[in-house]
Amino acid sequence: MGKLLSVLVTHQAGVVNVKKYVVDLSEEERERLEAITTKGTSKARRLRRAHILLLADEGLLDREIARAINAAMTTVERTRKRFVEEGLEAALAERSRPGARRKLDGHQEAYLVALACSDPPEGKKRWRSMQLLADRLVEIGMVEEISDETVRRMLKKGTSSRG
Repeated sequence: MGKLLSVLVTHQAGVVNVKKYVVDLSEEERERLEAITTKGTSKARRLRRAHILLLADEGLLDREIARAINAAMTTVERTRKRFVEEGLEAALAERSRPGARRKLDGHQEAYLVALACSDPPEGKKRWRSMQLLADRLVEIGMVEEISDETVRRMLKKGTSSRG
């Protein structure tokens, strides 16, 4: 397991490089990571994280690791930190990605469906576009703003027909 330390690494051109999270692999962890990198059956992100940990254990700086495996510095930093704080499995594993927050709550979605099924605006035979529905939701104050694409996705999710 890694160590949470502040260690002076180098002093170049007036810049001090400090490693806060030091990767110190056990023999078992090293063997496991080497197996991941040589088998070729792991997912790309897991494989990249294994390479990061192996290179970090060799003492390379984050920017050197990032350059060597063509990764972002933040990826290297985050992987090193997760290893030190949470262990090998957490450093290799994917975290859930919750995505963006919902644009409409259940009440607003129900209103949108009811609106789409209601009589169209004056002078229209039917709700011809998602933009008309989006504009109406804003007009009545249901939401501050909403795109026609969000309206389309909400209606498609409920398999509503606009008539």
